[in-house]
Amino acid sequence: MPLTTAGAEFIANAIINNGTPTFFDSTNAYIAVGSGVTAFNIAQTTLVTEITATDGRKLVDSAPGVVGGDITMIGTYGTGDANDTWAEWGIFNDPTPDTGVMLSRKVEALGTKTSAQSWQITVTLSVTA
Repeated sequence: MPLTTAGAEFIANAIINNGTPTFFDSTNAYIAVGSGVTAFNIAQTTLVTEITATDGRKLVDSAPGVVGGDITMIGTYGTGDANDTWAEWGIFNDPTPDTGVMLSRKVEALGTKTSAQSWQITVTLSVTA
């Protein structure tokens, strides 16, 4: 999954301890879902159409895990959350829609979630040399 420009700049600044970044940890890593279908562009800083009416941005279930070069994050959406068409998702370090650093974004048709369902999304980011 490709990084956004903002995500790459975040990583570069974190490497040299430049500023006070909000890290993507158990208290600040969020998975957001949306219904936008516009192709990914590295300059994007938000989802195209984030689901905001029923909590489309969720704190990860636990601390992101790292195995080798893979970072795994899991978000659970209950029956009252993000009941809409899921066509895009992204990783953020802020709980408020349209804010924070969007590390990455993926356009992917996942279906339409209803209030009769609970869904879980698992994101794996691979860091390779």
